[in-house]
Amino acid sequence: MATPLPPSFTIPATNTETRRDPLQHGELPPLLEGGLTVKNVWKNLDWKHVLGLGLTPLIAIYGLLTTEIQTKTLIWSIIYYFATGLGITAGYHRLWAHRAYSAGPAMSFILALLGAGAVEGSIKWWSRGHRAHHRWTDTEKDPYSAHRGLFFSHVGWMLVKRPGWKIGHADIDDLNKSKLVVWQHNNYAALVILMGVVFPTAVAGLGWGDWRGGYFFAAILRLVFVHHATFCVNSLAHWLGEGPFDDRHSPRDHFITAFVTLGEGYHNFHHQFPQDYRNAIRFYQYDPTKWLIATCAFFGFASHLKTFPENEVRKGQLQMIEKRVMEKKTKLQWGTPIAELPILSFEDFEHACKNDNKKWILLEGVVYDVEDFMAEHPGGEKYIKMGIGKDMTAAFNGGMYDHSNAARNLLSLMRVAVVEFGGEVEAQKKNPSVPVYGEQHSKDE
Repeated sequence: MATPLPPSFTIPATNTETRRDPLQHGELPPLLEGGLTVKNVWKNLDWKHVLGLGLTPLIAIYGLLTTEIQTKTLIWSIIYYFATGLGITAGYHRLWAHRAYSAGPAMSFILALLGAGAVEGSIKWWSRGHRAHHRWTDTEKDPYSAHRGLFFSHVGWMLVKRPGWKIGHADIDDLNKSKLVVWQHNNYAALVILMGVVFPTAVAGLGWGDWRGGYFFAAILRLVFVHHATFCVNSLAHWLGEGPFDDRHSPRDHFITAFVTLGEGYHNFHHQFPQDYRNAIRFYQYDPTKWLIATCAFFGFASHLKTFPENEVRKGQLQMIEKRVMEKKTKLQWGTPIAELPILSFEDFEHACKNDNKKWILLEGVVYDVEDFMAEHPGGEKYIKMGIGKDMTAAFNGGMYDHSNAARNLLSLMRVAVVEFGGEVEAQKKNPSVPVYGEQHSKDE
């Protein structure tokens, strides 16, 4: 008989909170009123994003087919890819959306420019959506809910217009008070042209005469890669990997996502501890964004790097380990729980063995029926027969042989009753009680 463990283990809720099961894919209401019909989708397309996200890959492909790639331009394209990508991860994401650290004026200004060069919206727009995503993860109000599918969370959420009230509220008062954020927001269109196209093209053109390569590769192709690398934080990071800190929602950890997203792939950790300036908490995990922030802090450009206490981080990991252990335990046979066994007097136990020919032995207050096991006993049948109708606790625990965990687990399937006042062995308990006449008694005297 299997021990009736709960079908799933959940982290206990406090008195002031309740736990709810996370929504699964398909449980969210329709994205658009009237459903996802061709006519309805067409009517609600956000043409600004459709054209921007649709034309840039086509331009990049045309450039690849018609333009020779110079080594210097290739190197510059990779450098600017990392620079603008870090403008999003270290700037938009960890600095402004989560306030995971403080940056000085110079670093903040550079990150604001590089973030504009990634062409993913202003700091204010991007951070407002991301804060809503964290507050309303996996729900209808999540701007890019993973439960609407991989395509939607990756790019589809930008292609259709939705009423503002359908996206969850997020507080951005701090961003509205930042002069730099407001300046970047008000001048975003000009900054996109300057940092997204003119600057990377001009570096290659003025530097080594490759204007065409600078445009197609350092500007446009680089932009395509930055876009989809960042978008993977919303899609791949909610699909690939595991939840070592909490599996009630979709964010997951995986090194492939971390590699693709400049370190943002340890997403399960991030959703649990969003104000930690790190995504990767171990030295061997890939997180160039963390390394950049730490390096800038070393040279005085950043400060107040926030980290969650290691004790709290380990709690989350341990709770998930416990949950998985409990799930595995439910698949095993553990015998009838001791609390559910009938209670006998010792005299009843002896009587059943002497008069009813029961092949029972008593160990630590629990009665075991060993009739079908006697012939299989590794130590020989006679030792089992010697114990029929007797309390063999001392013999079992070293008097004759100190039995293994395997022996105890096997016996658990043979429980039939408990004996009242059966003399459980204190040494076998996790927290043995203090003896009446022990050290404590002497101190009191």
